[in-house]
Amino acid sequence: MSYDRYLAICKPLHYISIMNLRLTNYLVLLSWIVAFLQSAVTYMYIIQLKFCGPNIINHFFCDLAPVLELSCSDTSVAQIEISIFVIIGGLSQISFIIFTYVSILISILGISSSTGRQKAFSTCSSHLAVVCTYYGTMITLYAAPSRGYSSNLNKILSLLNTMITPLFNPMIYSLKNNEINTLVITVFLRKRAC
Repeated sequence: MSYDRYLAICKPLHYISIMNLRLTNYLVLLSWIVAFLQSAVTYMYIIQLKFCGPNIINHFFCDLAPVLELSCSDTSVAQIEISIFVIIGGLSQISFIIFTYVSILISILGISSSTGRQKAFSTCSSHLAVVCTYYGTMITLYAAPSRGYSSNLNKILSLLNTMITPLFNPMIYSLKNNEINTLVITVFLRKRAC
């Protein structure tokens, strides 16, 4: 999304020739391959662990930290591997997003009309809010999955990451619609009057 926004704002005349179906397919394929390889390596560490004792996961779903907590063998290698993947993958993605948004900000500041600046900024700010929420919870959850984590904090962050962040997209993007903005303002004014 950040690369798409970067092309649309910084290179608008080249957008259609660069962001074509072929590039889109390559980007999707690349993300699937990276996710599969990371999951496969993590899975290889997890299947080598020994599990003795309770087999009930204290979580909403079978997440990584609660599974590691159930293991009675040393999970330090798996924790280090996961932290390395998160740091390398997360830093490379965040660096790319920061680069694209700095370029976008520079381009937005160069736009002469205030309407154009406002439209470009509103398009990017909604995506940036979702990205910050998503990466913030991901880094907190997976950068250091240790036994010292509070299981309640882990549940809340997992819920935020898997449920709330995807719900942000329709809410944020629908609030950019003028009709929905008018409706929301009308509803709030009615409730305030009551």
